[in-house]
Amino acid sequence: MKRLFLLVLPVFCLGLLSPSLRAHESAEEMAATAGAFLASLDPEQKTRAVYPLTGAERENWVFVPKPFEGEGMRRGLTIKEMRPDQRHLAYALLSTGLSHRGYITALQIMSLEQILWELENNSPRRDTQMYYLTLFGDPAAENWGWRFEGHHLSLNFTIAGGKVVAGTPNFFASNPGEVLSGPRAGQRVLPGEEDVARALVKSLSDEQRKKAVLDAKSPNDILTSNKNDIAPFEKSGISFADLTEAQAKNLHELIGVYVHRIRPDVAADELAAIEKAGLGKITFTWMGGLEKGEGHYYRVQGPTFLLEYANTQNQANHVHAVWRDFDGDFGRDVLREHYQAHHKAE
Repeated sequence: MKRLFLLVLPVFCLGLLSPSLRAHESAEEMAATAGAFLASLDPEQKTRAVYPLTGAERENWVFVPKPFEGEGMRRGLTIKEMRPDQRHLAYALLSTGLSHRGYITALQIMSLEQILWELENNSPRRDTQMYYLTLFGDPAAENWGWRFEGHHLSLNFTIAGGKVVAGTPNFFASNPGEVLSGPRAGQRVLPGEEDVARALVKSLSDEQRKKAVLDAKSPNDILTSNKNDIAPFEKSGISFADLTEAQAKNLHELIGVYVHRIRPDVAADELAAIEKAGLGKITFTWMGGLEKGEGHYYRVQGPTFLLEYANTQNQANHVHAVWRDFDGDFGRDVLREHYQAHHKAE
């Protein structure tokens, strides 16, 4: 197996080290677009849209439905509260953080709230415009961040030293996983997250499955939930080095499904960091049924990152899929180094 792994490695690396944009282009576009959005806000809107970069709200991320008013509501300015021109600027900022496919997927996730509104007899807790844009710090500063969040969507970006240094936590979800009726019947917003992983687990030999499949029953949801700090799982599944060449390519593809949600230049940096930490240390773990329609869960774990997926709710038609960084969520590691260096310089 190790010989096969060495054959796969160059193919994997070629995909990691080819950024298609300048390293700082995303940060520049984010700053300019966020600045235009901020300039469009009135004073009252700014008080709801802007928070300190180092404040507690920065890591107060959540992907479940929250009250639209009163105690427990999300913080930020909603699409619904914006003027039409401000909405365009908000979506423009969203587009600066995502790839073309990621941007389309995010909009589709938001659109599913209409389907849930109809399925739940016009439930007031479903609204396609109740997605919140929140800025952390000043976009004109060297260090700042932003979040776009609502039900089933949480996108968090951190800029430090004029460069995008973090795009996690990155949470995409879909309910329904597949639209079963109506004019959009058959639509699947997150097909790759399910199909690529299932192809991988079904390609494993009996011996390989003994390592990869930890339990015939899946957990009810992703195990890390919306915790701010996460640690690697001890039971790690099957390692990248124990896969055949075709299976290793499949795992490579699965990692790309998640990482390529974000801008190409930022994604290239993230993939390079994953490679540097050690491809052979990446593991794939599955729990639950192997067939479509059966509740299932999987995770891909490396020294620095975690991909976690669950499709168990609503008769296994409700997908949660998150990408996390053990040390770098919210840009913690880079910001910590930056502030320490700056403090010493003073």
